[in-house]
Amino acid sequence: MTPREQAQLQILKNLEDSPGISQRVLAERLGISLGKTNYLLKALLEKGLIKAGNFRRNDSKLGYLYLLTPQGIEQKLRLTRAYLARKEAEYEALRAEIAALQLELSASADSNATRNNPLQTPPNPIIDP
Repeated sequence: MTPREQAQLQILKNLEDSPGISQRVLAERLGISLGKTNYLLKALLEKGLIKAGNFRRNDSKLGYLYLLTPQGIEQKLRLTRAYLARKEAEYEALRAEIAALQLELSASADSNATRNNPLQTPPNPIIDP
């Protein structure tokens, strides 16, 4: 999943949860600039994944309601599946690495214990010539 797809997924999730969210708040939640947020929203609008409707108008500002289209819902599901598959693969790789490290530590501890605490006593030169 590319960084752009990750940003798309985060935007789609946020818009689904908070359709009346402002671009400024969305940018803060995503940790990206307002300009990039605007750019990504326009791209989603052009792709037909979201639609924006003017829901309030007053003297000081203009507000929009962002709704996911059926294509937007499908894209969110595709991106979520891809994200989940990647995270599951990372999880399995991490589990394998942890198991290998535990085995390595166990083997190292066993060899240190054998070296420091041998099971056989050294030969006695008086008894064993």
